[in-house]
Amino acid sequence: MNKAVTEIDWDNLSKMEIAVMVLAAPIFALVAGIEHIIAKLTGLTYNEVNIIIYYMLIPLSWAVMIDYITRMPFLTPLYIIAWVIFLKKDQMAFRNRCDWAFMKSVDFLLLFKRIGWNYVVSSVIICVIVPLLVYIELIYAIIKLD
Repeated sequence: MNKAVTEIDWDNLSKMEIAVMVLAAPIFALVAGIEHIIAKLTGLTYNEVNIIIYYMLIPLSWAVMIDYITRMPFLTPLYIIAWVIFLKKDQMAFRNRCDWAFMKSVDFLLLFKRIGWNYVVSSVIICVIVPLLVYIELIYAIIKLD
């Protein structure tokens, strides 16, 4: 996926777009690089690692935090049950399911071209900044509980 950075026509970007890309490109490269390392170490594909992180682990951690905040262990078991059902509902292999989900994610991120975000910028905003903001809010709520 790093070729998304090299496919950018830097000559046709405005100064604002260049500034955004200068900030977004290294973040994108770092996150994608970490995912590639995890894939190599675990024997999983990049797509599998990406889906496990963004569709399973991050939302699961949010469910755990929300359950802690509400003092009602409801979302976490419900989330796990939903994933078990989703993974077992047919005979599609996990790798194929991850490839399908990853491509749907790419399609979603490419929709942001309508507002001027390329794939790299939309990836950083949607997959890094938004989750960080959610974590900040959830951690703040947990701290305020105690």
